[in-house]
Amino acid sequence: MNFDIAIIGGGPGGYNAAEKAAKLGMQVVLFEKEDLGGTCLNRGCMPTKALIHSAEAYESMLHAESLGIKTGEVTYDFAAMHARKAQVVEELRKGVEKLMKAGKIQVVYGQAQIAGPGVVTCGGETYEVKDIIIATGSKVAYPPIPGIREEGVYNSRDILEGEGKMFRSLIIIGGGVVGVECASIYRALGCEVTVLEAADHILPVMDKEIAQRLTMMLKKRGCKVEAKAMVQKIEGTPGSMTVTYLDKKGKETVVTAEGVLAAAGRCANVDGLFAEGVEIEMFKNAIVGDEVGRTSIPHIYVIGDAKAKNIQLAHVAEAQGANAVAVIAGKEPPIDMSVVPSCVYTNPEIAAVGVTEDQAKAMGIMPKAVKFLTGANGKCLIENTDSGYVKLVTDSANGRILGAQLVCPRATDMIGELALAVQKGITAEGLHAVIHPHPTFTEMISGAAALAEG
Repeated sequence: MNFDIAIIGGGPGGYNAAEKAAKLGMQVVLFEKEDLGGTCLNRGCMPTKALIHSAEAYESMLHAESLGIKTGEVTYDFAAMHARKAQVVEELRKGVEKLMKAGKIQVVYGQAQIAGPGVVTCGGETYEVKDIIIATGSKVAYPPIPGIREEGVYNSRDILEGEGKMFRSLIIIGGGVVGVECASIYRALGCEVTVLEAADHILPVMDKEIAQRLTMMLKKRGCKVEAKAMVQKIEGTPGSMTVTYLDKKGKETVVTAEGVLAAAGRCANVDGLFAEGVEIEMFKNAIVGDEVGRTSIPHIYVIGDAKAKNIQLAHVAEAQGANAVAVIAGKEPPIDMSVVPSCVYTNPEIAAVGVTEDQAKAMGIMPKAVKFLTGANGKCLIENTDSGYVKLVTDSANGRILGAQLVCPRATDMIGELALAVQKGITAEGLHAVIHPHPTFTEMISGAAALAEG
């Protein structure tokens, strides 16, 4: 069977690349070994956010009397929450299937393998193609901790697929995005949560001030958060697990819970991808690609989490897929990859784009950083939100917006405006000149711009 392009992996990077290629008139074959939508749609981003929405709705009902609402006993149905999550996932997956059908894209389910340049095999069939895009995503990474692969230790897939896993107490190893979002879900449902992070602070890739604010909020809600925690071993049986770790002072500490969640990161998923004899440049078990995804083998591209030194975000994979398809078609890459927003769906939400104050200084730029607090925003007061802020980092020489960090309601929605500001080199004065409707959360952006403008 002959095709113009083969895309291996049906996640956001893969299926969007397939759609773009089909629209350019290419004959496309898309390989997916499990479900269309990949990890993000089926057992990652989307299930997490569906559960967060349910957990936050439950938590808000517990405090409804402060808004003048009288309720009876408020409870939750864990199985029903997961049933709704499954319904959302199924609907989204069907949408992707319809998209592939509309583009006349041949979808092949099974483990695809690259047998050589222009040759892919799957299920005993051989497919000859002109170009290949690898979009196989990532898998759970397990640090070398004794006992981490034993029963009673779960990963994100275990708790997001099917009916999930409910715990009265849970130890989360890893304070990255997956760890803190899962901590938010389980704590909102009344679970005793302990988060152990080996780095100096949780969310280690984000601004330290954001991490400090989130740590304070998690502790306020009853979570135990330990940074600089070096886990030594995990022992026990499901329902009674023990984690031994060294705290930041080097003191051996033991904590027990019904379950342990391994959330210490993800790594490239390239198992079985290459046939014997196919040699491609790798770095730490991920595939090396240039700015548009070209690998060391001509006509083979890599995008998303399978790519070495890449930002592991669904929207990054999607953008890289669009650029790779454009290059294959002889066109200029349409997406600017220099500005990438990051989001964390805790309560309140967290979002960031561009550079931090410290990063600006490291670049030799004298930054000006200002914060507009949620307490000065009418919509935040109306909705009785936690304390937070919108922080802008500008170039003190010309007022250009270099970055932004948000800890506030709807931060993940508002960051798009600030990503545009960073990408287009808009100044604080220019941003403040835009009318923002009242009363809205977005007024915090205008307020921060006014402070930066001086």
